Amino acid sequence: MEDMRIRRIGPPITVRPPRFAGRLHDARTATAVGRWLGAAIAVCFMTGLVSHYLQRPPDWLAGALPSRPAWGYRITQGLHVATGIAAIPLLMAKLWTVYPRLFVWPALRSVRHGLERLSVAVLVAASVFQLGTGLLNTVQWYPWPFSFVPVHFAVAWLLLGALVLHIAVKYPRITSHWSRSSPGTLELPAEDGPDRRSLLAGVAAAVGAVTLTTVGQSLTPLRRFDLLAPRHPDHGPQGLPVNRTATAARVGPANVADWRLTVTGPRSYTLTLDQLAALPQHTVTLPVACVEGWSKSARWTGVRVQDLLERAGAPPGTALRAVSLERRGAYRVMEMGGGYTDDPLTLLALRLNGEVLSLDHGYPARIIAPNRPGVWQTKWVSRIEAVL
Repeated sequence: MEDMRIRRIGPPITVRPPRFAGRLHDARTATAVGRWLGAAIAVCFMTGLVSHYLQRPPDWLAGALPSRPAWGYRITQGLHVATGIAAIPLLMAKLWTVYPRLFVWPALRSVRHGLERLSVAVLVAASVFQLGTGLLNTVQWYPWPFSFVPVHFAVAWLLLGALVLHIAVKYPRITSHWSRSSPGTLELPAEDGPDRRSLLAGVAAAVGAVTLTTVGQSLTPLRRFDLLAPRHPDHGPQGLPVNRTATAARVGPANVADWRLTVTGPRSYTLTLDQLAALPQHTVTLPVACVEGWSKSARWTGVRVQDLLERAGAPPGTALRAVSLERRGAYRVMEMGGGYTDDPLTLLALRLNGEVLSLDHGYPARIIAPNRPGVWQTKWVSRIEAVL
């Protein structure tokens, strides 16, 4: 049989790692960008903790969550999304400055070098995952099989740990290049200084641009510049955005035709919509602030929750459980601690900006409370249970 082996003709091929001749891939540039990125991650992490524990508090914390300041969640969640978006161009710039070192050979030179490589691998993977999934969450697109909130929360701790390890390993180099007058910086070519400052100015401009064109969804004075954010605070029924519509919740006119509100407690009772509207009405100005980063204040009119619970014989400080008409969904049943139910700003609202609630905004009645995530401002409320 004929020999079918293929013989290579020519000199042997030598595989070499890539060479990087570009300037500014240096420790000073990496340190300067890293300071900004580290600050953004720190703010994002701290505000993310606030968001998570307001949404899913452990049992020991549920009754102690504060209802004031009324605008608290609006500020913290707005900062969370704004710094997360700002961190995207910062991460890209940071990776550009350091990626030649990903190809150093040998891959592991010492235990210290191994820790550095490990911290970088975990840090980069966790950063890309957090910023990527967080950005998709702002547009409510979830092309993955896992639940976003618990996984996002868990990876945030992984990211923080990797960041702390990375800073600890790189601390000598960071301090040596912290400022223009640091010893390591002075050893770099002086002619690179102007170009480095130009690069940093460009990165700062990119961060400013993405922030300016997205932060208007929560910082409403800048809403005219809200070009890239998925929500505009003025777009929606009755001038207020909506995440979950009545159609999505499968709540239609037939579901509310014979609506009754049931309030349970030592003296349980049931009210029709007319009877509920005949009770003392109060008007408050409160924001709806959602985890996707948008928020807007509105005027709400309705009955104080503390009055409804008092009528049911519940003592002050009683927690409640509210049940929505929607058939399914993670937020169909909501629990609220006594710090919220005792607050006079917490209403079972019937009107929005002087008009009867639209079906998309929770007609016939919805919860509105201060310093509360929008997902827990339950719509289409049909039952309120005093948790004694």
